[in-house]
Amino acid sequence: MSLSVQIGLLLALGTAFASIVGFLYKHRGAVESPEVDWRRPVWSSLVLFRSRWYTLGIVIATGSWGLHVGALALAPISLVQSVIAGGLVFLTVIADRLFAHSVTRREWIGVGLAAIGLAFLAATLDGGSEAHADYFAAELGIYLATGAALGIAVALAANRAAHHGGVLFGTSAGLLWGASDVSIKALSGNLGDGVASVLVHPLAVLIATLSLAGLLVSARSLQLGKAVPVIAVTSVAANAFTIAAGPIVFGEPMPDDMLGVIVRVTAFVLVVGAAALTPAPVRAAEAETA
Repeated sequence: MSLSVQIGLLLALGTAFASIVGFLYKHRGAVESPEVDWRRPVWSSLVLFRSRWYTLGIVIATGSWGLHVGALALAPISLVQSVIAGGLVFLTVIADRLFAHSVTRREWIGVGLAAIGLAFLAATLDGGSEAHADYFAAELGIYLATGAALGIAVALAANRAAHHGGVLFGTSAGLLWGASDVSIKALSGNLGDGVASVLVHPLAVLIATLSLAGLLVSARSLQLGKAVPVIAVTSVAANAFTIAAGPIVFGEPMPDDMLGVIVRVTAFVLVVGAAALTPAPVRAAEAETA
């Protein structure tokens, strides 16, 4: 594995940690803010920032986003997202310790699954693996349109749902952010052309739109649902959609032999499943709300 890929995966681990902390504070701020009004999205966004907890969460999340961009520029997208998914599990334990919460048996199982998944993943890595952002415009467009359409459809269903609205909105936010992450990976191939060319690229506009839309949808999900399942489903939806883009959109190679393919797929399933089993630590926020 090249040095640049190793650095990218370390940045991905940092992304996971910052994401956990940011989500924790955003939840605290969202539940104490007025309900999101879809007819006034700008007003709803500004009102959320009146909460110091939500603002702090956004500041931390912005730092996480910066680390994520760096990771996507240096390492294959599927590996970056797998580390982020697994990192959520490992760092859940760390954050629980920092917040003086005991780790449940279910969380320890999640840690074990993540460790096994990451071990399997490392066993299938090609030492010459490099990050690249090559893609066909048509395939990328179809994939992003599919993710955005699914995200919007789930949000509409959540808005009409009598129950489970929080989890549905969380799924929607995850899909929108997943589409944004895939766009970031695609745009990372233009970094050599200079900052100006990146900022005026159509993908930059799409990234900003998807990110801001996902942010508002996520805030509503945290207001409606219990934090643990909402954050879990948001993380799983975003990671699953982004990991799948590796082989589908960017042509990242799978292992040549059948055993390697099975091990790689099993690794992805274990890591994402572990993130779902042991979501980000929000018990402190729940206790404060209660």
